[in-house]
Amino acid sequence: MINVVLFEPEIPVNTGNIMRTCVATNSHLHLIKPLGFSLEDKYVKRSGVNYIDKCNYTVYENIDEFFEKNKGEYYFLTRYGHKPHTSFDYSDPNKNYYFFFGKESTGIPPKILKPYIDRCMRMPMTDNVRALNVSNTVAIMVYEALRQQNYKDLLFDEPHKSKNFIEES
Repeated sequence: MINVVLFEPEIPVNTGNIMRTCVATNSHLHLIKPLGFSLEDKYVKRSGVNYIDKCNYTVYENIDEFFEKNKGEYYFLTRYGHKPHTSFDYSDPNKNYYFFFGKESTGIPPKILKPYIDRCMRMPMTDNVRALNVSNTVAIMVYEALRQQNYKDLLFDEPHKSKNFIEES
């Protein structure tokens, strides 16, 4: 199972986009409070389009509650990471992989990262940008894990169209 963990997300549009990605990939979303918005926020709903009701997500009061309730392999995407996101093996579809992403303004606090420093990673980019948008980073990370699992249980064709849709048009 692929799990996306948002530590204290602040921007509703980002979370809405991430919810849509989680629905598209059968990933579970974990939201750690405080949230910088209400899940009823119109911006969350607009960016998640009409998929939010299909999103499998859990909300936690704090990071300690999350760690108490979830076991598996933890990976942290952070500007402090030194390894690329592709340097780890996520190929076993029977394992629980948890990919952590920090709040938009400050990321994940060092005290949370320190025990997992060997599982901290950064997506390679130029020195002109400090970090990518969190919703883009989530999509890249989830699809890397899915690629390693050969896109288990995902469709390669649009479900509502014939495989020969273009040829038949």
